[in-house]
Amino acid sequence: MKIIALSGSLRRASYNTALLRAAVDLAPAGVSVELRTLHGIPLYDGDVEAQGIPEAVTTLREAVRAADALLIGTPEYNNSIPGVLKNGLDWLSRPSGEGAKLFGGKPTGLIGATPGGFGTVQSQDALLSVLRTFGSDFWMAGRLMVSHAGQVFDADGALVDDKVRGQLQQFMQGFAAFVQKRVAA
Repeated sequence: MKIIALSGSLRRASYNTALLRAAVDLAPAGVSVELRTLHGIPLYDGDVEAQGIPEAVTTLREAVRAADALLIGTPEYNNSIPGVLKNGLDWLSRPSGEGAKLFGGKPTGLIGATPGGFGTVQSQDALLSVLRTFGSDFWMAGRLMVSHAGQVFDADGALVDDKVRGQLQQFMQGFAAFVQKRVAA
């Protein structure tokens, strides 16, 4: 089984990228998790699209298309989806109708980390609207929202909180089981 783990943050020391790196390490046996970012994807502009889909978008699209599932790690900015993540998803949905073709029926899970105290609940909730529009097969049985991320990761981005490690491992096992059922169907 192959899962694409997409970080919704560009920051080098992103807690969400660190959380996804930990998810790679905690994936169950037989599950390959490939971390991807949104680096190199320009701001969406219909004039740019008219000249062709940028290579960074095409590369990411093909990785998502080839994967059995998508795991998104999202920060929360101003109680919603980070602009860079929404922009990346907008590009992946172009040209019109591509979102449903790419994401339709694709098993999808959400995790997120934030320095604040509420996890990424509002960002994840806002992202559900986008995923619903695409027809994603969203895993409703589990979401992971990490609060106070500055205490959960060390200065090098390693996950140092055993409780969160256990929650992430449990999440990855549950998500992999969900994906396996969908792939086998």
